[in-house]
Amino acid sequence: MNNSIKTKEGALILDSHKLSYHMDRVEAWEAGERIAPVSIDMSLTRACGAMCKFCYAMMQESQVRSSLSIKNALALVDDFEKIGIRSVSLVSDGESTLSKAYIPFIQHAYNAGIDVGNGTNAWEWGPEKIEQVLPYLTWVRFTVAAGNPESYARLMYKSEKNTEVFDRAMNHIRYAVELKKKKKLKVTLGIQMVLMPDLGDEILPFAKLGIDLGVDYAVIKHCSDDEQGSLNIDYSKYDSLHGSLQQAEAMSSKDTKIIVKWEKIKNGGEPPYKRYYGSQFLLQISGSGLVAPAGMFFNSRYSKFHIGNYTEERFYDIWKSERYWRAMNYLASPSFNAKKMMGTLPIAHYVNIALDRHLKGIEKLKRSEGPKPLHHNFL
Repeated sequence: MNNSIKTKEGALILDSHKLSYHMDRVEAWEAGERIAPVSIDMSLTRACGAMCKFCYAMMQESQVRSSLSIKNALALVDDFEKIGIRSVSLVSDGESTLSKAYIPFIQHAYNAGIDVGNGTNAWEWGPEKIEQVLPYLTWVRFTVAAGNPESYARLMYKSEKNTEVFDRAMNHIRYAVELKKKKKLKVTLGIQMVLMPDLGDEILPFAKLGIDLGVDYAVIKHCSDDEQGSLNIDYSKYDSLHGSLQQAEAMSSKDTKIIVKWEKIKNGGEPPYKRYYGSQFLLQISGSGLVAPAGMFFNSRYSKFHIGNYTEERFYDIWKSERYWRAMNYLASPSFNAKKMMGTLPIAHYVNIALDRHLKGIEKLKRSEGPKPLHHNFL
């Protein structure tokens, strides 16, 4: 396994995949078995108070807006446990901290032996909520668009004057950092910047903020776009930012690692694969309850990929259904071309590259015998 970063708590892999720690699923998949995903990326709501300039969820609107109950959420966890899901990332297309099911879902999943991570803007993630979920989370990644309060407010709230949202989020992050230290929790805390090509001036202030906050890492990643280019991302312009990105990495301290997702930033937005196998290992679920092979297909124009909704039927039955496997098999068939029929750099991009290379015999996946990295159940 490459592209790992050594932290004080262990190896952290953010710019690659962890399939070698799940070779039982890989081998079953290669043998033609209908496997359960290793990991689920989902949200407990479509709601979000932010208006991020770089938000992909704005392009994921489906025609369905179901109301998710605590009962739905707990039943979903039970189905995940039943089929063998190993981790859940509460990220996807909404701000899960706003859901009434947020705390019960995390605690129930933890008790079921399922690792849970959470991506959040931390605006509504106050001390009371933090106290109830932090001991049960494997990691928390905070969306922090920029290191300067005014830039942060402009990028995430469309108003440079409303820096109160920046102050509120930073206070909550600091509270979590202190609580982790106080209770000696194993949870990993990090901040993430979604780098658009015109935000080069924000790179170094973001890195400095990560160090000042005392989080475990601060990661800088690419910005995904859809196949229509709705966000107008010119991937060639990332080249001019390499110097600043290298400078940011050099700012890493003993406690805080500055990490750049180089593989995707250098990718240029063009996948090296046509067939898409990654959804069988890393599935996405919308905050509306909609199940689709990838978040890029949540939008109503991709209704042929809409497999079901767990508020209307059990997820276990959706996963067992022929419509689920028709969608998975179509994406893995010669009829599908990810270069033309998907947006840039989907969530299972690294996973799909590895599976594609494995099947082509370019680089065979092998079971890892070494120490497991942090968050090994998150692909």
